[in-house]
Amino acid sequence: MAGGLVKYRHLSRDSSARKALLRGLVTQLVQYEHIQTTHAKAKEAQRLAEKLITLAKKNNEPCRRSAQGILYTPHVLLPKLFGELRNRYLTREGGYTRVTRTEPKNTYDQAESSILEFVDGPKDSRFMMTAKTLARDRLLGREPTALTLQNATKVTRFRGQKDLDDMVQRFMALETDESTPERAKPEGHGGEAQKMADRESAKVREIIGDSVTETLTKGREEDAKR
Repeated sequence: MAGGLVKYRHLSRDSSARKALLRGLVTQLVQYEHIQTTHAKAKEAQRLAEKLITLAKKNNEPCRRSAQGILYTPHVLLPKLFGELRNRYLTREGGYTRVTRTEPKNTYDQAESSILEFVDGPKDSRFMMTAKTLARDRLLGREPTALTLQNATKVTRFRGQKDLDDMVQRFMALETDESTPERAKPEGHGGEAQKMADRESAKVREIIGDSVTETLTKGREEDAKR
């Protein structure tokens, strides 16, 4: 490139427009903890998001004012930033976000697309994929691979083993519920427990879709043929 190396991506915008764009992306990231955009925007927003978590961990008045100048809705998101997110990453020295390449969102221009997310959060894609793989292996009665065990060690380093086990049980319960045509209502609680179970299954299904169900169904059919 003419003019030598560039320290950051201009994103085809002038300074004020670029700053406004990144502020908007980081505001959405703090609110939803999981956003999808172009790869270039995700990488630039990641730098600002990492800085924002560093400010939250310091937790003093100058840092609060700096964070307030970054977020578009500080009155809504500052309590979450200096509360939930700060406590989550208090013992982590860095690497609070992750950028994962995905298929292009636009089928016409085929621009590189990526997901920007907070690690160890409720929408951590790597955590959910690891739990889904462990649940599939348990239902199919086979041992997890070395790569799966390595990923399980990574995702539970700061989050803990209990959260992973709970999510694996949710995946397994989801498959069991869908494979049973009629489910007996729990005794002593009427239909309230059943409604809670249905809501939990719907929440998990919304996160992961039907891919795990299709995989497990095909696996059982192949075992039956053998």
